[in-house]
Amino acid sequence: MRSVFVYPLLLFAALQAPAQTRREIFFADVTIYVEGGMYYLTGTKGGSAGPQGFALLESKDLKTWAVPAKSSDSLGMILTKGDHTFGTMGFWAPQIFKEQGTYYLTYTADEQTVLAESTSLLGPYRQKEVGPIDGSEKNIDSFIFKDTDGTYYLYSVRFNQGNYLYVAEFDLKTGKIKPQTLKRCFDQTEPWEATPNYKSAPIMEGPTVIKLKNKYYLFYSANHFQNIDYAVGYAVADSPYGPWVKSKNNPIIHRSIVGENGSGHGDLFEGIDKQLYYVYHIHNSPDKVSPRRTRIVPVVKRWDEKAGVYTFRVKEHEVIVPVMAEK
Repeated sequence: MRSVFVYPLLLFAALQAPAQTRREIFFADVTIYVEGGMYYLTGTKGGSAGPQGFALLESKDLKTWAVPAKSSDSLGMILTKGDHTFGTMGFWAPQIFKEQGTYYLTYTADEQTVLAESTSLLGPYRQKEVGPIDGSEKNIDSFIFKDTDGTYYLYSVRFNQGNYLYVAEFDLKTGKIKPQTLKRCFDQTEPWEATPNYKSAPIMEGPTVIKLKNKYYLFYSANHFQNIDYAVGYAVADSPYGPWVKSKNNPIIHRSIVGENGSGHGDLFEGIDKQLYYVYHIHNSPDKVSPRRTRIVPVVKRWDEKAGVYTFRVKEHEVIVPVMAEK
């Protein structure tokens, strides 16, 4: 990991301002979907207030957010417990994608991965047949990746004396994986993935996968989410199944880089400005984990001619603190 990062004074002061005056956003396990010149943000809701499920916010600039103007729900809810959806508790880690005019939301509930759909980005997202993607065992943190040949893959976390990333081919029509293709991505191998600040079984989670120049890039978080060293790294492969080679520059998001504890579990996306960004969560404060706060940071992509891969780093001086618009 990098040496201790000296955070810019003004930004540091802004980050310490009382949450009630700045109306920060408290979504964890965050994702951002981009469409029609607008950004749409959802994630694991902080706190216990309001219905269980997922709410959606929109923004033009990534900085100021509001419930979508066209939303039929005053809270911006796009999926709600009990509304033709699987799950009774633990609604975590959503992802939105679109295929042939249908919007899909994959998420975790009851420690199972789930797929729901809607004809509108703003929902409601529901299931024709209520149930999980693969009920044979517990699995969380779903990310559905579409390859350039049209094949879908489900990346998720399964439990085996720890949290490990797995991949399997996914049938979008049936909403199920092909069990014979299920494969673990990699093990815990690097010091940054297991720091002593919060002892736990091996944990690797929060996957995002992209493809560039026939290489696959898997971004993931490591350490327990309550660990101040919760962080983000990435690995590269020639196949959706691996074998994966972890970057020597890992982690690319960590408290020593962005200046805040527990920085991880988000999603990579391309902005309206064609800039890459990573949206993630941090701990509530230096001595409190939850409710976790949302952050967004620009990402620099650079081609390494010698290695034949892209490398990634963040613009740590340009972290965005998203806030709610004043009513």
